[in-house]
Amino acid sequence: MLLGLLPGIEVVGAAGDGEEAVALVAGLAPDVVLMDLRMPRCDGVEATRRRIRAEHPGTQVVVLTTFADDESLFPALAAGARGYLTKDAGGDEIVRAVHSVLCGDAGLSPGIQRRLLERLSEAERGPAAPSEPPDGLTAREMEVLLLIAEGLSNPEIARRLHVSTATVKTHINNLFTKTGLKDRAQAVRYAYAKGLVRPPAG
Repeated sequence: MLLGLLPGIEVVGAAGDGEEAVALVAGLAPDVVLMDLRMPRCDGVEATRRRIRAEHPGTQVVVLTTFADDESLFPALAAGARGYLTKDAGGDEIVRAVHSVLCGDAGLSPGIQRRLLERLSEAERGPAAPSEPPDGLTAREMEVLLLIAEGLSNPEIARRLHVSTATVKTHINNLFTKTGLKDRAQAVRYAYAKGLVRPPAG
């Protein structure tokens, strides 16, 4: 209802989850999608990277979510989102973000911009990535970890590394055992904490 009242914006569809969003993009070809992140069936990062940006490059994605943590922000931007707003954004801020991404610029809320600058500053001050893999990880387990941090799914990692999905699962189980990690979100956090991944520059 709010979007429909904003000047210069026409709402052509609304989806309940990522799968429905992808289907609507295919049928309606919108200029911009306002994408939530935590959704059933297909989350926002997967919908953005695998389905919308890959298959419909003319459609820009602006994330609109309650989550502003690094584990949500950086994978979303790496997936191809050009904008990132939290749900306390006002109408004017949403309009600016939509117009910005249509012009080829980034549509980031001031708080998100500050967080990106803080992380870039931290990366500059922080130690260089270790020359040896931490916690006894093998080179292949490191590769898998970095691809998880990029937001890739197991089948995508398998294609990238030219191995089977079962092999990828084995590597993930091994690296989780060695590092004490329990899930992919913790793996992303671990990769940043260890200096293995740098925040995206733009």
